[in-house]
Order: sequence, then structure tokens, then C-alpha cells
Amino acid sequence: MPVAIVAAVNESVWEHLKLGVWPALFYSLIEYRHLKQSTNNFIVAKAICIYLIPVSIVVLFYSYTFILGYGNLIMDIAIFYVAIIIGQLASYKFLNKPPLSPIFSKMALAAIIVLFAVFVAFTFYPPHIELFRDPITGTYGVWGFL
Repeated sequence: MPVAIVAAVNESVWEHLKLGVWPALFYSLIEYRHLKQSTNNFIVAKAICIYLIPVSIVVLFYSYTFILGYGNLIMDIAIFYVAIIIGQLASYKFLNKPPLSPIFSKMALAAIIVLFAVFVAFTFYPPHIELFRDPITGTYGVWGFL
């Protein structure tokens, strides 16, 4: 079951957000080692990136499916790439801004921790709303998979 924390456990939009969020965190940890001393606002920049990826996916996915009335795998993949680009570009902009107050780094770190706590909690106890519903089985979260 620990793999359920980082991998999609069903076909819901929420579970697919993990495919962007967890790799963004892991990539940020690798970047931290190499970029922390040479950039500004690292934690703030990465928090913005990590939040923008799922927000972009949700907004773009529900926008196009509302307009078309159905989903399309190629559009879904394109949206994933666009969301990653949006997150990385926003991160890059903040890495190159003048240094922010250290309080912003603390708030950004807290925001990252909260986001990942929510991802873990909602894997096991998802709200029963469309974002969390598996369109194939009609179930929610990991318990619908087991």
C-alpha cells in the first residue's frame, strides 16, 4: 500500500495529478542540491511549480472536456506537458527574482508539506466528488481498487 501514496490507484483526475506532483517534488530535491546556492527563492519557486502543475491540469482538463463533451487521451497528454511547462516557467521566474523575505520560504515549505499531506490523506479518504471518482468503476480512492 505505500506505493498508493505516490502512484495513481484509479483513473480519477485526482489520482492522475500524482503523476505530475510527486516527480516535481523529487526533481526539486535533486535541483536543490545543485541550485540552492546559485538562485534566489528556491523553496518559494518550487512550491509555486508544485502547486501550478495540478491546478493547470484540473483547469485545462475540465475546460476542454466541458467544451468537447468528452475526454481525449492525446489532449490529456498534451495538458500534462503544458502543466509541467507552466510550473517550470513560473519556478524559473521566481528563481531569478530578487531575494524574498525568509518568511516566504517558510510559508512555501509549509504549503508543500500541506499539499503532500492532502495527497496522502485523499488517497485513502477522498471526498465523494467528481474530481476523485474513478470514471471506470465509479469508486473513490484506494479502497475502490482493493
